[in-house]
Amino acid sequence: MDKIVNDAHTSKLQTLQNYYAAEDVLVFDIETTGFTAEHTALYLIGCAYYEDHRWKICQWFNQDGLSEKKILHEFLLFCKDFKYFVTYNGDGFDIPYLTKKTAAYGMENPFSKKESIDIYKQIRFLKEHLHLENMKQKSVERFLGIHRLDKYSGGDLIKVYQDYVKLPVKTNKQLLLQHNYEDIEGLLDCASMLAYCRMKAGCLLVRRMSVRQNRLLFSLELEYPLPKRLTIGLQDIIITGFQNEATINVPIYTEELKFFFDNYKEYYYLPAEDMAVHKSVANYVDKNYREPAKRETCYLRKQGYFISQLDDGIMSGYKRDYTEKESFIELTDSFLQDLDLLHAYARHIIRLALS
Repeated sequence: MDKIVNDAHTSKLQTLQNYYAAEDVLVFDIETTGFTAEHTALYLIGCAYYEDHRWKICQWFNQDGLSEKKILHEFLLFCKDFKYFVTYNGDGFDIPYLTKKTAAYGMENPFSKKESIDIYKQIRFLKEHLHLENMKQKSVERFLGIHRLDKYSGGDLIKVYQDYVKLPVKTNKQLLLQHNYEDIEGLLDCASMLAYCRMKAGCLLVRRMSVRQNRLLFSLELEYPLPKRLTIGLQDIIITGFQNEATINVPIYTEELKFFFDNYKEYYYLPAEDMAVHKSVANYVDKNYREPAKRETCYLRKQGYFISQLDDGIMSGYKRDYTEKESFIELTDSFLQDLDLLHAYARHIIRLALS
């Protein structure tokens, strides 16, 4: 067994400590000779941990092909005091693989009392929004502008490892260690993509609003910096973001819309006025000029300025027709001066755009 410790190369993308207490986090990745734990070997475990204000990378290498149990034991001892396990698709592969290996050796399952943070699972919804070819770690790294020295895939290196066990050539060992080392470094960098998840979760503030060419522009401050520019169009709404700033550009509609009342059984519809009134008022109207309101006729009409909230949104809104799902908010002074409503609107639109 060989244990190697190095510093990770510092990168502006290594922001995992922004989201979790770094001392509680262990980032790890494994290298194996196949996918099924029962019939393949574990030959390398790499992990990153935060110490003295920087990330360090530790690797355990099964250099003789017989030290699988030893490197697993050393890893388990090392990871016992960490609270979070951070991986890239670890819930799909690394954790189930190691769980089976520990069970086979009669070791305690290290994951049963830890919290798994699978970066892949959290960011995979971004594929279409960021126009990524796929959500493999190397594809995300390329999107972030990361260029590896390592040119191999895990599958490519299986034979390299098998050859190394038969004939320990130093350059082959370097290839194996380098691949895993860059997997760990890349994973640290890919954690910067969590900023998009936090944006979707509503970690933002509305700083100001302005009207430009019949559009309402929300200027936002993001709590976490986006590593690359984001541009999303949702119907006629445009959302952009980069670093700690974002905007929501919303068209202003000038038209007559309808506000539908929910409790239509308590209303009468007046065909001549094309509006609904409450029964307490309609009782004074001639029966020949009123009829029981239906869901689709229980409304008031309003001419004004509106913005879309896309669906039923944050408040009961106006619609063009009862059957439409899209609803609109009237741009009144009370709405424009209500910070809680403005924040709710911005968060709602961004959540829908990133869904």
